[in-house]
Amino acid sequence: MELTQHDFPDLTHLPPDFVWGVATSSFQIEGASSPHERGESIWDAFCRRPGAILDSSDGLRACEHVERLEQDLDLIASLGVSAYRFSIAWPRVQPNGDGVVNPRGLDFYQRLVDGLLERGIEPYPTLYHWDLPLSLQYRYGGWYGRETVTRFADYADLIAARLGDRVPTITTINEPWVIAMLGHEHGVFAPGLKSRELALQAAHNLLVAHGLAAQAIRARCSAKAGIVLNMSPIHPLTDAPADIAKARLDDGQINRWYMDALRKGHYPADVLEHFGSDAPIVLGDDFELITQPLDFIGVNYYTRNFASTGDPWSATQSGAEVTDMGWEIYPAGLTELLVRLNRDWVCPPIFVTENGAAFVDKRVDGAVIDRERVEYLATHIAAVDEAARQGVPMAGYFVWSLMDNFEWSSGYLRRFGIVYTDYETLERTPKASAHWYTRLLERQRKGQTQPRSPNTR
Repeated sequence: MELTQHDFPDLTHLPPDFVWGVATSSFQIEGASSPHERGESIWDAFCRRPGAILDSSDGLRACEHVERLEQDLDLIASLGVSAYRFSIAWPRVQPNGDGVVNPRGLDFYQRLVDGLLERGIEPYPTLYHWDLPLSLQYRYGGWYGRETVTRFADYADLIAARLGDRVPTITTINEPWVIAMLGHEHGVFAPGLKSRELALQAAHNLLVAHGLAAQAIRARCSAKAGIVLNMSPIHPLTDAPADIAKARLDDGQINRWYMDALRKGHYPADVLEHFGSDAPIVLGDDFELITQPLDFIGVNYYTRNFASTGDPWSATQSGAEVTDMGWEIYPAGLTELLVRLNRDWVCPPIFVTENGAAFVDKRVDGAVIDRERVEYLATHIAAVDEAARQGVPMAGYFVWSLMDNFEWSSGYLRRFGIVYTDYETLERTPKASAHWYTRLLERQRKGQTQPRSPNTR
């Protein structure tokens, strides 16, 4: 794919120390799942449920990242990024979630961190990206049980002690809304439960766990501590009062519930009233823990949502441009979200910790020409620059994802990577989007700016 100046957004408002990276998560890429490598997670158990994964696959092999570590480190370095966001598999470090430590697991992450630093890349670890040790689910009810919160704080202390001197930040938890609601109310993600009461208690316990983990990190090392949230603008489908009210309530459950707790020390009153008797049990000092100072906030953004009291809005049926996930491509929503976050909650530095798109990628003659992904990334990065122009303290941007991988309940049917993965051979092939991203970063380093792409939406 030939690239011209029109393929690159004009980025003039991002700070000089803006962090550019790529992101992955442990269960989606690591493999190395034998008992001596790691304990089982709730996602291993969930994958065994008939019908839980679209292609009936699992993460046992994934991309064999553990076995191919050096190759993948060289791949990341070849992109020209300054940072790599990854997650640590709790059951790889502590197979049962507490007690005995697996030295092979800790050694892997120490080699990963050291290998990144040797290549001039900053490691951005996340402590928890959904793969809870299965033992904790069986013994304590997982995130519904308060004991899991305590075990997570111990785990955070362990990782901070071993890695904290070599990483600039440590993210505690990735997307508590997804963990709680998709995993505990809707049952479409692990652990596959269907109870609003369990989901809301899990949501609360995750925030308490974040607070305890942040305390543990700061007590052990100088790494900055933060949390990553998945958020979206929620628009009413029509101007009808009922749709406006529903949009406010939906926003409360997805956005305000977490940001109000973290920044204001309480849950939104209207959402608590809506939840009624399903609302979580809050102990005396919980909000003191939850409101630990945030050194940064990570934002994962993919699309906006609509609220309707009638038939739900469908991006595919609306005629909007969509990704292979059926999600509307709406870069303006990222600017809207970032500006709103800073306006309503006065945020610390914000990283866009995940942003990317799944498309139907084909490798032809050894190349993958993913023009749609290039346009998606260019317009969303331009949206981040616009947020910075409006005064949002933007600190970095991470493409989701480094490589095609196990996409949770979609299995291997959806490809988000800027690197193509051949799932038979596990050969990695940088796509056109990877080459574009490298060129973009080269231009940023050289201080060269060009007119904004005419494709900017």
